[in-house]
Amino acid sequence: MFGIVRPCGHRLGEGLKTQWMAHLCGLCLALRGDHGQFARVVTNYDGLLISVLTEAQAEGATGWRRTAGPCPLRGMRTASVAQGEGARLAAAVSLVLASAKVRDHVADKDGLLAHRPVALAARRVAASWGRAGARTGSDVGFDTAVLVDAVDRQVGIEALAGPGTPLLTVTEPTETATAAAFAHTAVLAGRPGNAQPLAEAGRLFGRLAHLLDAVEDQETDAVSGAWNPLTATGTPLVEARRLADDALHGIRLALREVEFTDGKLAHLLLAHELGRSVDRAFGTSGCGHQAHADGARGAFGPPQHGGPYNPQSPYDGQNPYAGGGSPFGGAPSFPPPGPGRRGFWAGCAAAIGVCCTCKVCCADEFEGPWSRRRREGCLGNCDCDCSCCEACEICECCECCSCCDCGL
Repeated sequence: MFGIVRPCGHRLGEGLKTQWMAHLCGLCLALRGDHGQFARVVTNYDGLLISVLTEAQAEGATGWRRTAGPCPLRGMRTASVAQGEGARLAAAVSLVLASAKVRDHVADKDGLLAHRPVALAARRVAASWGRAGARTGSDVGFDTAVLVDAVDRQVGIEALAGPGTPLLTVTEPTETATAAAFAHTAVLAGRPGNAQPLAEAGRLFGRLAHLLDAVEDQETDAVSGAWNPLTATGTPLVEARRLADDALHGIRLALREVEFTDGKLAHLLLAHELGRSVDRAFGTSGCGHQAHADGARGAFGPPQHGGPYNPQSPYDGQNPYAGGGSPFGGAPSFPPPGPGRRGFWAGCAAAIGVCCTCKVCCADEFEGPWSRRRREGCLGNCDCDCSCCEACEICECCECCSCCDCGL
């Protein structure tokens, strides 16, 4: 599982953590139910936002949950999971964008994909996922052609981009794809008036996902020789941070225009956890109220103790969190294997083993299938001091909502 929105269970509180897990499991089971067991490998943290947004806008409280049977990923426990059109739309988007990402890796001849038999098998898997995503999208009234077109245009834009090319020109296809997916949640929920502000929130989310992926992968891409938008366009990290902060602020403003039935989880993920994702990528810490208290510029306060955004960083401009991001809905980036790194297919085998032994969800730590770095389980990725766990559930911790202008 991958993505930029990875909330800490302590900040969510027990109620919202249960809801978040319901959507994560719902996406996974929607993929399995419509497309088979192997499709579950494209389950991702960002894709479940589609399911969260759909349910948050829905008028009726019934029909959006079902009780799922025991699952190894939950330690053989039953659970209430999300179901319905929101989960299926999330599955369709995840499949189509994962298909495009695999084709991109085949075209770049990354790792084992440089070998013709492996590349042929990967193309078949990608084609199968693309067709499956299109079928499910059609079932819920969403034309996945807009996603395919965005991915196809991305290739051409990257080929033409160079020093001086505006970074937002490179992020535009991702913005278009996520805008369409976010807007369709309003249609599924019967709230057509929400489509425009959700499209704006989705557009900015796509921009932010692309930016953070570029920041986190810049060091790895430089070593492997892979294309990176920041390096290719000559965009400094300070400018990338400014664009990220502007996108985050725009998402918060757009959410204020959306009419939710129960938007607490959607608000926390998109207005608060996204901010922490920005801090993780740039190696900074702190929350929005600190900037107001210190009179500092930016939404998240001054850089703290290192990171590429801090000129006094002990990392000398290198991002200590490199390699952990992925654009919305797409498959994780697999640079060519280096010392200690597994190749694409070996990593897939390791990922299956990690999932089947419950380590992804239940273990405090596990070894990353591809990078072999130590990772935290999704229920244990705590990066807060846990002193305000209950307050976080109602978004009153440190009065963050009053200082970030998110309207709650």
